[in-house]
Amino acid sequence: MTLLDFIYYFVLPVLSISILLIFIRFLMGPKMVDRIIALDLIITTGIGFISAYSILYNQPTLLDVAMILALIAFLGTVAFTYYIQQKNKP
Repeated sequence: MTLLDFIYYFVLPVLSISILLIFIRFLMGPKMVDRIIALDLIITTGIGFISAYSILYNQPTLLDVAMILALIAFLGTVAFTYYIQQKNKP
């Protein structure tokens, strides 16, 4: 089994199942914090999809897209955290 077979037959199905489970958690999350974490995990899993696609089809430029998406996800999480802290202040 080569690396490409491993990515195609194991990594992509695991990422697909995890996206489904995270999306269910996003819909059922009772608090806003749960939804923010689920959204961050969805973006992180999307970065995994982009990276796997980049390896499968030999497109190293997509890794730059994955890095930019990771930066945007980080900044979004920081912004949501700041919003929650400001909302909870008396």
